Amino acid sequence: MEAYADTIVPGEKRWPGDRAVAGAAEGGGAVAAGALELLRWDATGISEGLDELARLVNDHAQVYAMEQGIDLDAGVPPFVALEFADRTALVQRLTRPGHPEKDFWVLLSLFCNMAFDSAAHLHTAEALRDGHPGLAAMGITQPDADGLWRFRSFGYGRPLARLHPATTPSGSPA
Repeated sequence: MEAYADTIVPGEKRWPGDRAVAGAAEGGGAVAAGALELLRWDATGISEGLDELARLVNDHAQVYAMEQGIDLDAGVPPFVALEFADRTALVQRLTRPGHPEKDFWVLLSLFCNMAFDSAAHLHTAEALRDGHPGLAAMGITQPDADGLWRFRSFGYGRPLARLHPATTPSGSPA
């Protein structure tokens, strides 16, 4: 599953011999952003099926390797043994319209993206504090000292409305 997540949002190798993370991009990718933690979270609805998805992607990798004449390293799972370009080609095949398992692979891909671009499995302020690679790449700023985000310049160049006088200190309407 790490190799699949890394194919969706590539990152740099965690150590020189890392096989799951191909090292196709600088900085942290989906794996460094916690894709496995998000996928294992029961709130996703797919956590119980991850072993089956891993089996399926490895079966597809074996078929793909046979078609392409690629000798796979038997010391690692078949999908991990593929080079990054071949992983990408296989994921493209699995997510192509008309593929009978497309829905599963697209859903898995969306969760890998979600781990990177929203850190949905983490508290945002904590993820930022810990250097979450996706939130950092998007330029999400740290909250103010009280844990709330305030924006010094308004997106439309002006405030949209005055604060209601009965608004509580937490920002909730009274």
